[in-house]
Amino acid sequence: MAERGIPCMLFRGGTSKGAYFLSEDLPSDVAGRDRVLLSVMGSPDPRQVDGLGGAHPLTSKVAIVSKSKDKDCDIDFLFCQVGIDKPMVDTTPNCGNILSGVAPFAIERGLIKAKDGVTTVKVRTVNTGTIAELLIETPGGVVNYGGEAKIDGVPGTAAPVIVNFLDAAGSVCGSLLPTGNVKDKVAGIDVTLIDNGMPVVVLRAADVGKTGYEPRDQLDKDVELKKRLEEIRIPAGRLMNLGDVTSKVVPKMILIAAPKAGGHVATRSFIPHECHASIGVFAAVTVATACVLPGSVAEGIAVVPPGRDKAVSVEHPTGEFTVNLTVGGTKEKPVIERAGLLRTARKLFEGKTFAHENARAAATRQAAE
Repeated sequence: MAERGIPCMLFRGGTSKGAYFLSEDLPSDVAGRDRVLLSVMGSPDPRQVDGLGGAHPLTSKVAIVSKSKDKDCDIDFLFCQVGIDKPMVDTTPNCGNILSGVAPFAIERGLIKAKDGVTTVKVRTVNTGTIAELLIETPGGVVNYGGEAKIDGVPGTAAPVIVNFLDAAGSVCGSLLPTGNVKDKVAGIDVTLIDNGMPVVVLRAADVGKTGYEPRDQLDKDVELKKRLEEIRIPAGRLMNLGDVTSKVVPKMILIAAPKAGGHVATRSFIPHECHASIGVFAAVTVATACVLPGSVAEGIAVVPPGRDKAVSVEHPTGEFTVNLTVGGTKEKPVIERAGLLRTARKLFEGKTFAHENARAAATRQAAE
């Protein structure tokens, strides 16, 4: 029997890379869809040698895109974090990096008609309901990928993708501060449990015996540190209304320290069991938000820029990530009104990918039952 390929595009979105699919090209039932995604990504296998995955959490990602069912949005986007050495497809979190490739993909696939100049695409992340506006360059109605915008963690330059989050607070946990507290103690450590697009446990690096400036590779090999972070993460997940997070990729764990390279806070991010080479989009937004909250663990560590509109520079192992926050409310009770940032995206490949025959057959049987 001849194999039937699945239309697919690969994009580098921000500092991540993923496979992008139209929803209609994948099985409609979740179990069948997940079998196919695991197969085409090459999981479970630590090398993902038999699939499209890159053997790293940042390159084992999938975007499933369709016309939006929300009349106020253009596009629906389901993010899938595909396990590498485990047969897991996690749709709990958001991913702002993969999000940055959704608008170009939607235009390339004909879901959106581009304008001459700049096209604004309103995207609803199905995982959490978060809504974002993406502004991309489309001279002559064609997506432009070349430009002078640069983001740390990605070589070279590309066209800018402006991402404005309209309602990210509490998108996964139900509220910005799921416990109602700006600071909690979990497993003996002071933490800020916060969700401004990504459930994050923010803690001071010094409280787990680190400086917060260690190289990424050094932290990634620190077995004792990872064990300690997991001792904090598991109970924190329950406090954040996430239930048992043993097999989930959230919450992320972020170590913070005073800025060292001209930014406003230094970070080392665990996602959650590997140390990130930089920091994720929503994690950066959420950490920046923690920095402006009085009484958080970032108080006395982060340097908070003045004014209503704050450009918060989040340092990470390979550079920095600037988050633009519009802060209302009062000094004692600030309210995050808007979060915006700059990403870039690039189309890498367009064609068809192939699932194993048994994965496709199982998906077909599941759909028929």
